[in-house]
Amino acid sequence: MALAKDLRMSATGATGATRTVPRERARRTGRGAHGALRVARSAFVWLLAAFLVAAGGWASYDPVRDAVMAEGRERSTMTLVACGRDACTGTLASTGETVVLRQVIAREEGERVDVALRPGGDEAVRTGAAGALYAALPLMGALLMAAVVIGGGLRLYRTAWAMAGGALAALLATFALWI
Repeated sequence: MALAKDLRMSATGATGATRTVPRERARRTGRGAHGALRVARSAFVWLLAAFLVAAGGWASYDPVRDAVMAEGRERSTMTLVACGRDACTGTLASTGETVVLRQVIAREEGERVDVALRPGGDEAVRTGAAGALYAALPLMGALLMAAVVIGGGLRLYRTAWAMAGGALAALLATFALWI
């Protein structure tokens, strides 16, 4: 009984009689400008989260397409000849052409990796699951940022944790497959 009493609040009507209104409904609707500000804040935060995810998807689109799509791209195995801090050079098995594989994870000379040539240049990208996940890193980062925005701005903690968990799982899979 005490719980039901706590969930209701008193409101005095025009006649002076006291009636009870569910606290949740009164809190949700707000009054006047306060309710409009809550709706505007919610809409702004959703738009910000959507913008972050769209920007991450836009940044990931071309590299993922190059790593996944087969049409118009030469695919081959690359033997790494020299590796620096952010890129490796090597020769393609199919043509003997020297190409560059940009990456931040160090590899060793002599390794063989499956690659696809990007159109119009001598740059190669990894193919397969490892290449597609690596190319989608900007999208994963955007999902992590959007999870913070949704959790902090909208107070949708479960949704935020689910988004962050999915992005972190994809990040872990990326580095597990890459190495």
